[in-house]
Amino acid sequence: MQAEIIFISSLALIAYSCVGYPMLAFALSRLRNRPIRKADITPKVSVIIAAHNEERDIAAKIEKTLALDYPKERLEIIVASDCSTDRTDEIVRAYAESGVILFRQNERLGKTMAQNGAVEISSGEIIVFTDATTSYERDMLRKIVRSFADLQVGCVSSHVVYVDHSKSSVGQGCRSYWSYEKLIQQSESRMGSMIGVTGCLYAVRRSAYTPLARDMCSDFVIASEVYLKGLRTVYEREAISIEDTNKRSRDEFRMRVRIMEQTMSALSRYRETLNLRRHGMFAFQMLSHKVLRYAVSALLLIAFVSNIFLIGDSRIYQAAMAGQGAFYLAALAGWLVERTGARLGVFALPYYFALANVAIIVAFVKFMRGEAHVVWEPLREANPSSEGLAEER
Repeated sequence: MQAEIIFISSLALIAYSCVGYPMLAFALSRLRNRPIRKADITPKVSVIIAAHNEERDIAAKIEKTLALDYPKERLEIIVASDCSTDRTDEIVRAYAESGVILFRQNERLGKTMAQNGAVEISSGEIIVFTDATTSYERDMLRKIVRSFADLQVGCVSSHVVYVDHSKSSVGQGCRSYWSYEKLIQQSESRMGSMIGVTGCLYAVRRSAYTPLARDMCSDFVIASEVYLKGLRTVYEREAISIEDTNKRSRDEFRMRVRIMEQTMSALSRYRETLNLRRHGMFAFQMLSHKVLRYAVSALLLIAFVSNIFLIGDSRIYQAAMAGQGAFYLAALAGWLVERTGARLGVFALPYYFALANVAIIVAFVKFMRGEAHVVWEPLREANPSSEGLAEER
């Protein structure tokens, strides 16, 4: 009986995390929709481009930013170089006559500290954070700043479009995951406030920005910081950012471990926001979207082990074990096929799901060991263009 309760409870929590919460968030966003007052405003904007050894992409990124449809006298561009050792800084200095500012961090302290330093020398009312490999449409700034006409808005997340020109299995898995994640983020935005933003492009009201701790994942904790100041973090569907997906599973795995490890550290440091009695809906979103999502790996293991003890009780439990076994075998087959360079086909979904959950386990072990990950290495290839954007949208 105890094994049965454990098995059913673990499956119920997995189902709630993966399917139930997204459906509930969508329903709640319709019942308690909090509209945003938008206006075509042009505040002074500082675009901060985070970079480490981006000599291949930084010139194109600067050109793209200089070409934005926004008043030039209201636009400041700062490249935050995290102790780059290639030609990144030299390339940035070549744009000094165009007004581009180089902020060089002479010690490798990580992306978050580089952003903090760049904010200190910036002058914009709105700070836009973006990565060197991220592309965007010409009207991005006009779209992302208009939500700041609402004085309750402290942070705005862009709508990221992942492109995969190589049609790799990992890239397809990444695109599917983010399509699912964006639906949840949009629902949370309508309910009141998002709990995290799109890291490759987001904007913060200067008065709402607080220098973040070195080991924090800035695109996650910024939403908590903004919330604790009594402001909202919202989603702007029309501010388009474009990113190339990872093409190799090892790169995707490394990126996920790093991000999840930093997010776990952030959840620990900002655990105050998990208090339902004090923070209500925001705490509910954090618990459902992050804490329970990260618990899925453990719940899968619990469901599998408890199912073993129940396998002789009825055909239902035998079928459940067969289903679990088939799913994990499909994930293993996907791993083997991926190593050959062939397309995964039907194995893509179980393989990507398993990859993400193994990454959670590895990240948790690192977190428990206190292995803070504060620096980042560019893993993806350059984002070639916005080609194919129409079909992605």
